[in-house]
Amino acid sequence: MNNPSPLADSKRLPWIDTARGFAIFGIFMVNLLSLHGPYFMYGNGTNFWGTGEPGFWQVIIDIFFQASFYSLFSFLFGFGMQIIYKNLLTKNVEAPRKWMVRRLWVLLGFGLIHAFLIWHGDILITYAVIGFLLLLFLNRNNVTLVVWSICILLIPTLLYSGVLFIIRDDISNLANRTAIENANQHYGAGSWGDILSQNANDWLNSNQLINFVFTTFNILPIFLIGLLFAKNKWLHDLQLHKKTLQKWWVGSLILFVLFKAGPYAFGNPIWFSNLQDAVGGISSAIFYTITIAFLYGKGKQLFRLIGYVGKMALSNYILQSIIGVTIFYSIGFGLYGKLTPFQIMLVGLIVYPVQIFLSYLWLKKYKRGPIEWLWRSLLYKKKLTNRRSE
Repeated sequence: MNNPSPLADSKRLPWIDTARGFAIFGIFMVNLLSLHGPYFMYGNGTNFWGTGEPGFWQVIIDIFFQASFYSLFSFLFGFGMQIIYKNLLTKNVEAPRKWMVRRLWVLLGFGLIHAFLIWHGDILITYAVIGFLLLLFLNRNNVTLVVWSICILLIPTLLYSGVLFIIRDDISNLANRTAIENANQHYGAGSWGDILSQNANDWLNSNQLINFVFTTFNILPIFLIGLLFAKNKWLHDLQLHKKTLQKWWVGSLILFVLFKAGPYAFGNPIWFSNLQDAVGGISSAIFYTITIAFLYGKGKQLFRLIGYVGKMALSNYILQSIIGVTIFYSIGFGLYGKLTPFQIMLVGLIVYPVQIFLSYLWLKKYKRGPIEWLWRSLLYKKKLTNRRSE
């Protein structure tokens, strides 16, 4: 049996790196809103957005960003898991699932550090735990993957949306004012200890068992769709699979418009938000991925720059949390709850190009981002070479 080794740069799909870098941008734009204030955890957002210009930016975020980019990242996670598993099989690695499990355990460790020492809005723990479920589907056929993804997504989402519709009058202005005040006090004016305590409390609140179950229903299906794309290599040879990709592109675009923008035709009610995020989020993620793949040749120069961020996505994801905490919390610039929606979006538009530049500089000297290098070194139980040869 051969020893496993990381995927060589020459075998990477550049449009996938670009899609991953694009996902990091979108995730940051959405996460900034939660880093800035507690309104989306303990309120329904209306006590922050308001009307007029803020309401306009709310619509932009809701249609094009909300649920779309963590879905895109989830799609790419499932895609990557299949690529890694296939790579292990090709190299005749002994017990490839064992390596996949170890990879998820290391990811879980990063998630715990990120969630409790940096920011409660961590997604890595969720990915690691749901990733263990994904291992059950690695050798399944296309029909199984499609049927399971549709059933896991739609059945609980439709049931939950139905319940929300029945109680729609009771949830229209739901907000926990006490929790909002506590978060404002601890994050906006508290000590490091206050921040860590509030951070742990917020993580536990957002990751209650019932919440995690519904999160699984949202994320596992898009993992499976990513697995499906990688298994069939639809994004490996764009010309060979052009017709298949075009069908997925058209179908995802239609669902994207219907479920993300469509709700605004009837007032964008809160009871429909879960369907909007689940179906619309997955559809927009697939649409974004295929669009980037199709346009890569025409916008190669720009897409390559975004791809630098994607090549070290984990490092950039955690860096964004550190930047957000520094900007908004009292231990940094103390702007928690003090910016307008436009100003928050402006922060993202300023920071992301800086991340592109830093990623470019880093990857000129090193093969992988610092956390990616640490992840692989822990996985292979040895210090891997990271500096590029002159």
